[in-house]
Amino acid sequence: MTFTKTATAPRRALLRTALAVAVSAGLFGVTPAGAQQEIKIGHVGEPGSIFQKSADEFARRANAKLGGKAKVVAYGSSQLGGDKEMIQKVKLGTLDMAVPSTVMSSEVDLFGIFEMPYIVKDRKHMAKIEKDVFWPMLAPAAEKKGLKVIAVWENGTRHITNSKRPIKVPADLQGIKLRVPEGKWRVKMFQAYGANPSPMKFSELFTALQTGVMDGQENPFTQIYSAKLQEVQKFLSLSGHVYTPAYVITGRTWGNLPADVRKILEDTAKETQAFVYETAAKDEEELLAKLKAAGMQVNEVDKDAFIKASGSIYEEFGKEVQGAKEAIDKAVALGK
Repeated sequence: MTFTKTATAPRRALLRTALAVAVSAGLFGVTPAGAQQEIKIGHVGEPGSIFQKSADEFARRANAKLGGKAKVVAYGSSQLGGDKEMIQKVKLGTLDMAVPSTVMSSEVDLFGIFEMPYIVKDRKHMAKIEKDVFWPMLAPAAEKKGLKVIAVWENGTRHITNSKRPIKVPADLQGIKLRVPEGKWRVKMFQAYGANPSPMKFSELFTALQTGVMDGQENPFTQIYSAKLQEVQKFLSLSGHVYTPAYVITGRTWGNLPADVRKILEDTAKETQAFVYETAAKDEEELLAKLKAAGMQVNEVDKDAFIKASGSIYEEFGKEVQGAKEAIDKAVALGK
């Protein structure tokens, strides 16, 4: 900001005041002397979701180690925006950290591997994929897009709910208006299955189901129950079509943090994974019982039929995305 000789005294005073306000508000990345730096982490999960439990546990553990150096504060329920908005804020440096899931595949093509149906068998398989595929291949691809992943958490295994009928084979999805997350491969998957999928923010989902704008959706139990979707959905079909990791990401503000603070945040995010997996496994059993108790009609699906209908998705992803075939082959081999 330049002050010219021609500026009047009142004008100079006004500019000085504006500059002081900007600095105190942190617009230039300056924390006022003596003030504790707040590190914000945002997610879309509702209270009781695995996102909320994970982010709160991470904040608790990190703050115990940080002492007075900084304070991690978690913001859930899409308070800081939807997944796409938060990712852009992380890139721009107006948000420190976020916990996206599916939407990462629309930012970094190779993340679409976790959109491939039935590719992840269980958490043990996921641990192998994380070590041999995620960190060597996906994490560097994200960093090239301005997103640094510091840990892998979980969103969970996804199942289909709707208000029309039980879904047992892909043909049962014919004509179902299905909300999916903002990632193109999930759209392609359910188009291949015969549904009419539409991407939509999670925060808009309950109303869309309640009003009939959408007939159904697909999510892990933790998201279904915490968002009270059982109140507006009758049928729960245990498709288990995709296991979705969640990613603890940071961006532009990361380099501005002191090295010791960065180390505490990264180490804590990684160690919180064990808590996330343990909590998610416990929730899965309890939440299915709660969804049944709430009156949802639960049915098994013909997974072989869904796997058979998924071939075109693998083929297209392998051809379209550089490095995808290698990543798929590695992931599949790790599950044998």
